[in-house]
Amino acid sequence: MKPAFDPVTLATPFFILSIILEIGLARLGKAQARYEWRDTAVSLGMGLGSTVAGVLFATVTFGASVWAYEHRLFTVPMTAVWAWVAIFLLEDLTYYWFHRLAHERRFWWASHVNHHSSQHYNLSTALRQTWTGGVAGTWLLWLPLAFLGFHPAMIAIQKGISLVYQYWIHTEAIRRMPAWFEAVFNTPSHHRVHHARNPRYLDRNYAGVLIVWDRLFGTFQPELDEEPCRYGLVKNLGTFNIVRVAFHEWIGIAADIVRQPRHALGWLFGPPGWSPDGSRETSAMLKAEWEAGRAKTDLDLAA
Repeated sequence: MKPAFDPVTLATPFFILSIILEIGLARLGKAQARYEWRDTAVSLGMGLGSTVAGVLFATVTFGASVWAYEHRLFTVPMTAVWAWVAIFLLEDLTYYWFHRLAHERRFWWASHVNHHSSQHYNLSTALRQTWTGGVAGTWLLWLPLAFLGFHPAMIAIQKGISLVYQYWIHTEAIRRMPAWFEAVFNTPSHHRVHHARNPRYLDRNYAGVLIVWDRLFGTFQPELDEEPCRYGLVKNLGTFNIVRVAFHEWIGIAADIVRQPRHALGWLFGPPGWSPDGSRETSAMLKAEWEAGRAKTDLDLAA
């Protein structure tokens, strides 16, 4: 069940045409963009599968929103300008915390990791979306908006607008936007950092539309010219098997729990890379190692 106005559906032809345009400009040497046909095929396939999964799960998610709205605290008028400003800000803040949770806890990372699995960064990467978001239950984070009194259609429309906005920031063709824009909004530069696997860049820039949330909550990291972004996962998959891309982390969680069931909660809800004996590396550990190495280098240079 979808609202009558669906931004993502309306924008889909633009997505396809812009990918073709980016590929063409790159081949003519007019834009920076790296494409590999098998990687692009996986991204497009993940996008198609995500759409199908979304349709299959829509009755549950939209039905839950309707139930929450029926038990609302207030009634927010859909025709008021202030109501649309409010839903924009509140939905964007909700997205920030969803995105942060999806990176910092393994259960939700299992659903989100496929979006980061490409070693290329181009417009097709934006379409590499999850098949298991409904099962992971992160949609529950948006229910409080319905409880507050925002109509489910308003919430769905604003979520669609946010997703459409985030499409264009998946590119290397745009280096920097004007300084005032970079200060307020999420941009290709900011989102390249988010997709990078460099230790300095890990778990940063969770923004949807407004980068101000990262600045406010201490997760902002600018892109540095002296450190180009390297894309993909800390340990890349090395495969274009779309089923493995979609489910590998869920399979990994299940295998860990079967092997050490007494640590099930840690395997499920610890940070990605957590292990009971510390033999694996979390983002925090990788950052600490990088910081220690940088400090040693600085000392050696100063000696």
